Amino acid sequence: MRSADGCTDSPWSPRECELLAVTLQLLQEHGYDRLTVDAVAATARASKATIYRRWPTKAELVFAAFVEGTRQAAVDPDTGALRDDLLRLGENIAAHVGTHAGTIRAVLVEMSRSAEFGAMMQEQFLDQRKALIQRILTRAVARGEIAAAAITEDLWDVLPGYLIFRSVLTGRSPSHQTVHDLVDNVLMPGLTRGST
Repeated sequence: MRSADGCTDSPWSPRECELLAVTLQLLQEHGYDRLTVDAVAATARASKATIYRRWPTKAELVFAAFVEGTRQAAVDPDTGALRDDLLRLGENIAAHVGTHAGTIRAVLVEMSRSAEFGAMMQEQFLDQRKALIQRILTRAVARGEIAAAAITEDLWDVLPGYLIFRSVLTGRSPSHQTVHDLVDNVLMPGLTRGST
């Protein structure tokens, strides 16, 4: 069982972080359908009432565990250069997806079943990741690295979308070289085209 030490800067209490870590661990081991709140409670030595008070449904518990588990991958790199920001962000996403591919699969399945779950994913996860990439690109515009017109709606999805697709749907974990190729051969040329 993972300790609660990984809760630095987390919105959750140490005990909540421990419950979410156990949920994530069991989700990776058993998948969404076979995950039970009973198992989470037993593994974490907590009462079901404690869990249900904080997360009224299994879907909400799983979603919270997923968001907490991906929080570190969403840290703004802010290296001072666009290419380095994108490389660092890509490396973080690739490492996280490689570790949590099973969890991401379970979350995607649940999204297809539940409009409510899909709405929570959009608001609490996808919109925040889009905002992170927007901050990186806006800083690059302010530094004169790219033109504002180079930022298109499709760009938000390219880096995380490809890395998740490759890991979750094809089973091929992205390598360090994968991230470099994606940044150097796709993103940077697309963002800098016509700006020189």
